[in-house]
Amino acid sequence: MRVLLMAMVAIAGISAASSARAQAYNPRYPVCMRMVEMFGGERNECIYDSIQQCQQRAAGLPATCIVNPFYRGPRR
Repeated sequence: MRVLLMAMVAIAGISAASSARAQAYNPRYPVCMRMVEMFGGERNECIYDSIQQCQQRAAGLPATCIVNPFYRGPRR
């Protein structure tokens, strides 16, 4: 019984860690909106060209606009 419980905890930890890593920033856009979801989760929505554009969308939402740390700049 104890081994089964430990296995379940290990699997839950691995799946939680992999889902957190799966959330990636889109390198095509310079601004992201970090949204707080129900039950304490967060997600990034990197589809904005400016902070102002992001702030207009974030108005009234539990969200913050941030500079995308993985933005690669415009295509050449």
